Amino acid sequence: MRPLKLGDFELIWLNGGSFELDGGAMFGVVPKILWSKKYPPNDENFVPLITAPILIKTPTTLSIIESGLGNKLTEKQKKIFRVKDEWKILADLKSLHIEREDIDYVILTHLDFDHCGGIVMLEKDNSLSITFPKAKHFIQKREWEDAHNPNARSSHSLWPINFELLKDSPLLNLVEGTMTITDGIKVIHTGGHNSGHQIIEIESKGQKALHLADVLPTHAHFNPLWVMAYDNYPLEVIALREKYEKKGIEENAWFTFYHDPYVYACKFDKDGNITEKWVR
Repeated sequence: MRPLKLGDFELIWLNGGSFELDGGAMFGVVPKILWSKKYPPNDENFVPLITAPILIKTPTTLSIIESGLGNKLTEKQKKIFRVKDEWKILADLKSLHIEREDIDYVILTHLDFDHCGGIVMLEKDNSLSITFPKAKHFIQKREWEDAHNPNARSSHSLWPINFELLKDSPLLNLVEGTMTITDGIKVIHTGGHNSGHQIIEIESKGQKALHLADVLPTHAHFNPLWVMAYDNYPLEVIALREKYEKKGIEENAWFTFYHDPYVYACKFDKDGNITEKWVR
């Protein structure tokens, strides 16, 4: 697992599992003849997606962005979401000589099952436990409240089994707006994909990265108008992309991805061309 160096930080992508979704849903109203050139589908029109939590190693802390699919999916759920690779985040950490108890912070951009499925894990005795038992977990308060009062649309991706153990835990930290988690790592509430969505800014020694999560799910979504059918507030997503793509390009920042099997991180020019790319 080759790290992306960012000043004194190292960013390492872990294997949180992979699955497939309908290509039309991933690119909304954009004609297939356009998006398929950038992100090719299979014969059934499904596109590959990974869930790759990002381990951030700083000189003093270990943080993880997102948590992968987890190990609790039923066989029916695996079939519905066309799961291809299983959750291997703990094995990846062990190969780095990191135990689950070593993680200091877990940052969740939102609570859809593909992002938070690994917060709570199934143990060998079939009991449930918090995967990172000593880590402070950071979620926007708005997202936490929405997850416990889902509407008819969001209930399909917000599953209490993934986060209910945090409810009365001292590990739960609810954020309102913007917060610095630790030196060089900051979360910002954006909304857009859903009302409680947050992004992460990472900076070390003047080098920067933006993790826009589902506001910019893959490199192929650079065009602000290429929004997903899964976005609850598409006009907000368009405005957010315009804002943060401009910011990232001006600051020569890396854009990091959680779902993209082709590009784990990259830098763009103003026309959306990739000027520098990093793969796992």
